[in-house]
Amino acid sequence: MCQEYNYKWECGLFKRYNMKSFKKDDLLVQIYESRAKMGEAAANDAAATIVKLLKEKDEINMIFAAAPSQNEFLASLILHKEIDWTRVNGFHMDEYVGVDSSVSQSFVHFLHEAIFDRVPFKQVFCLNGKNEPKAECKRYSELLKKYPVDIVCMGIGENGHVAFNDPPVADFNDPNLVKIVALDAVCREQQVHDGCFASFKDVFTHAFTLTVPALMAAEYQFCVVPAATKAQAVYETINGTIAESCPATILRKQSHAVLYLDSDSSSLLK
Repeated sequence: MCQEYNYKWECGLFKRYNMKSFKKDDLLVQIYESRAKMGEAAANDAAATIVKLLKEKDEINMIFAAAPSQNEFLASLILHKEIDWTRVNGFHMDEYVGVDSSVSQSFVHFLHEAIFDRVPFKQVFCLNGKNEPKAECKRYSELLKKYPVDIVCMGIGENGHVAFNDPPVADFNDPNLVKIVALDAVCREQQVHDGCFASFKDVFTHAFTLTVPALMAAEYQFCVVPAATKAQAVYETINGTIAESCPATILRKQSHAVLYLDSDSSSLLK
């Protein structure tokens, strides 16, 4: 983990995972030869941090991303038997407005299958896509205030978004914790690339999202980004100006953030 970053630790990881690493501003970047090794390494780091925090607190609060990019990470994380999940509260970071949680496209549905129903969380708090939007934003914001987040497990979109904070609506100083946004075309097309929808016209146009400040309020961010479709966004995240035009650049201001890449998503980095 980044707070333990040193030569001996890096060499040990390199030997185990054939990993390369560097820092850009405050962000630690780790590159692995495969999605499987990337997911395993991110899960190991997240598990160690959960165990560490549970030695300091009675319970902790975590936010999870719902996307195929998180499959390897989540599958590995739930295998960590040293985690006392009965002291962990789970949240997620976005949901389509109007979606029924029982359908496969729902992020609630994804996370229940991937992790929420696989380990015994103390509590799981989910956005309800069928609720009246403004009331749902208020309800979920109050929960985030009551249970301040410790860890965010996230990804990056093809347009550089974090959660559904696409470039047109991202605000690094957003006064809200949760808001309703219109999804931009690149974001909606990504849902087709991910196999979640058959065509662009099938993708929901609006969503609930936790805002950038809500995500960055966590002490730790574990950002898992595989696949060639994310290569340009990864390049911009690391090399671009820190600005809402590529929302993920905000990670470079987080002292305990780690960006995990595979050989495909890192292919444009030199």
